[in-house]
Amino acid sequence: MSRFEKVSYKRWKKDCGVKGLPDRELREWYDAIRLPQQATASSAGCDFFMPFNLNFEAGSKFRIATGIRWVTDPGSEDRGKVLLIYPRSGLGFKYGIRLSNTVGVIDADYCDSDNEGHIIISLENPSSVAVELPEGKPFAQGIVVKYEVPDGAESSEGRNGGFGSTDR
Repeated sequence: MSRFEKVSYKRWKKDCGVKGLPDRELREWYDAIRLPQQATASSAGCDFFMPFNLNFEAGSKFRIATGIRWVTDPGSEDRGKVLLIYPRSGLGFKYGIRLSNTVGVIDADYCDSDNEGHIIISLENPSSVAVELPEGKPFAQGIVVKYEVPDGAESSEGRNGGFGSTDR
C-alpha cells in the first residue's frame, strides 16, 4: 500500500528556496511539516498543508516545497496508481487560486528519483487581492487513482528525474 513520507531535511532545504534564515529556523519549519491527511472519512483527497506562513501576493506565482513524497512499492499493485494533485476548492472559489500546471501528476516511480520524489506544488494567485496562507492551512489535495495503460503503449524505461524528466 502506498504512503506519504517526508523527504530528507537536506532535500527539503535544497528545494525550499529560502535563503538567509538560520539553519535552526529552517529545521523548525521542516520538523513542523505535516503529512497529507483526509479531512473526513469520505474525503477522496488527502490535504497538503502549508509548511510556513505565506502572504500570497495578488497576481503572483509561488512554488511550495512540501517536504512530502508519495512512496509506492516496486512490483506491487501500487505501480498501477497515480497521485493527482488538485487545488483546494475553497481557495479556488474564494480567490481563484489554482495550480500553475492545472493538475499535478505524480507517477508511482517518482519516489525512486534522485530528488527523493519531493512533491513541489506551484500555485498562482490571479486575483487582485493578497491571500494569507498560514502555516498548517490545507492548500492542495492529492487523490490516488488506479489507471491502465492501453495495449501497445507500454514502456520499459526507468525514471530518474523530476519535472519534465520523462520527455528528455
